[in-house]
Amino acid sequence: MADRPFIPVRVGVLTVSDSRTLDTDTSGKLVVDRLTDAGHEIAAREIVPDNRDIIGGKFAAWIADPAIDVVIATGGTGVTPRDVTPEALAPHVTKPIPGFGELFRMISYEEIGTSTIQSRCEAALCDQTYVFLLPGSTGACRTAMDKILLSQLDHRHRPCNFVELLPRIRNEKEDGAR
Repeated sequence: MADRPFIPVRVGVLTVSDSRTLDTDTSGKLVVDRLTDAGHEIAAREIVPDNRDIIGGKFAAWIADPAIDVVIATGGTGVTPRDVTPEALAPHVTKPIPGFGELFRMISYEEIGTSTIQSRCEAALCDQTYVFLLPGSTGACRTAMDKILLSQLDHRHRPCNFVELLPRIRNEKEDGAR
């Protein structure tokens, strides 16, 4: 990993909850702490209620914001009627990243068994922004961050990672080649 530089990304952290505040949002705090400890920048952090229109509006705004490279949302990925985060994201998806949810559930199975089937954790590229939807539990956020996202958001991770693809996604020149 030493032959490649660390490239920080700018992340929006969105918590979907009717009951959490910044003081009680342990899942959002864990995501923020893991990201800042790794050297990334928190470009935005908000809590929104379990409301499809409000969640979708926040996704639209952050996806359109050039100061945000990645959005990580926690909460609203279950199967109850109030869990609408995937539905709120759906209109904004350019390319789904199905392997993220599949890998999360595989890893989570080792921790919580078949209960992982209730998670609709997913990821997508939305225009030029990566969006990751995590369950609302702090344990699930820890699993996703520590076992998947921190390495995939590290430009030094081999053989490949999401960060190294950002210039191509943005149609920027890579090291003068194009």
